[in-house]
Amino acid sequence: MKNLKTLTLGILALSFYSFTTMIDKKVDTEQSTVKWVGKKVTGQHEGTIKLESGSLQFDGKTLTGGNFVIDMTSITVTDLEGKGKANLEGHLKSDDFFGVAEHPEATLVFTTVVPTEGGYNITGDFTIRGITNAEAFELKIDNNTASTDLEIDRSKYNVKFRSGSFFENLGDKLINDELKLRVSFTY
Repeated sequence: MKNLKTLTLGILALSFYSFTTMIDKKVDTEQSTVKWVGKKVTGQHEGTIKLESGSLQFDGKTLTGGNFVIDMTSITVTDLEGKGKANLEGHLKSDDFFGVAEHPEATLVFTTVVPTEGGYNITGDFTIRGITNAEAFELKIDNNTASTDLEIDRSKYNVKFRSGSFFENLGDKLINDELKLRVSFTY
């Protein structure tokens, strides 16, 4: 009987310990940045998008998951001013690009997290315009700051405007399908 009590207490203690090591850390959206760069034959444009919310899940000190919501209505252009800036921002928000009236948010949910020497290799389900694709990237963590550079193929999300994946003979009107994102956030 005494052994059964000891075994039961041991199992309860182990269960309690395993549950208490799971930590969900909210991302500080005010201290976080999402910068984008889109290239075309004749140059490039860049800007920012606001992170609406996010959290990282840890088991002790080991990252095990994460999820993020990006406010697509907040997309801005930082390399233009005045009417050119307003026109490009409006065009990026239109159905030609991200269709933010119907799809105001993009999301990322980690599906696989693999520790590496310099951080983590992440695979996650990225949803843009209601279309979900798996994306892989390396996430670096230093203290309470995480960062990554990733590249998204916009054609996989049905962003067709002047895309060589959908149209031929665009010449110098071609806009590259690769959208580069530089993300940094604190938690």
